[in-house]
Amino acid sequence: MEFMLDQAQTDFGRTLDRMLGGADTPRAVRAWARGEHAPGRAVWGRLAEAGVTGLAVPEAYEGVGPLPVELGVAYVAAGRHAVPGPLAETAAAAVLLAALAEGGTAQAGQAAGHWLPRIADGRALVTLAAADGGPYALDADAADAVFAVEGEELWLAPGHGPVQPSSDPARRLARPLPGGEPLARGPAVATAAARAADWAAFATAALSLGTGLALVERTAAYVKQRTQFGRPIGSFQAVKHRLADALIGLEFARPLLYGAAVALAARPANGARAEVAAAKVAAGEAAYTAARTALQLHGALGYTEEYDLSLCIRKARALRTAWGSPSVCRSRVLTAASSRPDRS
Repeated sequence: MEFMLDQAQTDFGRTLDRMLGGADTPRAVRAWARGEHAPGRAVWGRLAEAGVTGLAVPEAYEGVGPLPVELGVAYVAAGRHAVPGPLAETAAAAVLLAALAEGGTAQAGQAAGHWLPRIADGRALVTLAAADGGPYALDADAADAVFAVEGEELWLAPGHGPVQPSSDPARRLARPLPGGEPLARGPAVATAAARAADWAAFATAALSLGTGLALVERTAAYVKQRTQFGRPIGSFQAVKHRLADALIGLEFARPLLYGAAVALAARPANGARAEVAAAKVAAGEAAYTAARTALQLHGALGYTEEYDLSLCIRKARALRTAWGSPSVCRSRVLTAASSRPDRS
């Protein structure tokens, strides 16, 4: 299957890239890591004005979605600029609430009616803790709502525990507190949570791809400037090969990402898990390779916290395991492949 973004989608991505390029996201990321959320919320507001926060919210709740292809485009741009905040988790929570509202549960419908319009227009930044994402809720200290799923139960947590250290200081992890307001219970919760987890994994893959692309682009520019033995190090074959390998990995991940987006759009009810897993592992591993390459080719400079490149290096490592480690994603792909009928 051949898939290419249309002109409108391409222009959308370029517009977001230009907008985020002028939003001073490095300052917002560093403030976010200190627990100061105002600069990051300002960037979030700019994304909302561009329509990004409504891409996972159905039109019935004042959104424009669900539009997984456009969300992928937007999150690649967000990853390229290391935008802080629970981007994947907010999208996943929107999918979860919308799916449960479809089931006709009155309480879930009320929750969807209250939160989804606020997510769509950027008034609410929410996060989600679910089995596929581990026991922690990302950026619960900054969120307006912390949704938690355990088994067949969904509730609105009353708060969160202490923020835990992370390999990426801008990814602030905390456990939701027990209790709170129950929103839904039963098999429909597990089904909706699986759908939401696929969206979270897909969104994380898009963020990884954007992060990896930024790392390769900045490193390619750097090796043209740094000299050794009287020559730019970018002229050395070994350096060219390292960058080429990193870029090839990212370019192989790109069609898998948009293939997963098409599958999510065509089979929204948990029918795209294998495609999403393939995109997640490919983008996560490619971004991690790009991070290692960037770190090594920058030398000691790559370890410097004050250098903006470090923000992407740390993010690539954390995104690699968020919402599905490489081993979990590979297992899902292999399971799906083995269950297909033999056509030989």
